[in-house]
Amino acid sequence: MGTTAKEEMTHFWEKNTKSNRPLSPHVTIYKCWGVTWGLLVAGGAGDASPGLSGAVSVAGVSLFGVAALLLPEQFPHYLALLRSLALGPALICSAKFALAFPFTYHTWNGIRHLV
Repeated sequence: MGTTAKEEMTHFWEKNTKSNRPLSPHVTIYKCWGVTWGLLVAGGAGDASPGLSGAVSVAGVSLFGVAALLLPEQFPHYLALLRSLALGPALICSAKFALAFPFTYHTWNGIRHLV
């Protein structure tokens, strides 16, 4: 007669408790996290984890979408408002980069994962 899932799980945890092994390596065992770890966190694991670039892209698109629905004026009004602030080219270029980089990085990381 077969065992139930609960019995299998109980047997598994009893065996692991007796062997006194850790469940999995923890990040504290690494002396240096390195480039690979940083790329994994930034881009995601590929399967189900979006990473920071995916989370930032989703948050940015969601914020702009909600703003487009809730703000009372049309887009040209807000564009004229930004132009009237007379921000320097360095700040404008930095802002454009901050908006485009997460999306671009996440896209290329996804293509790399598919290849």
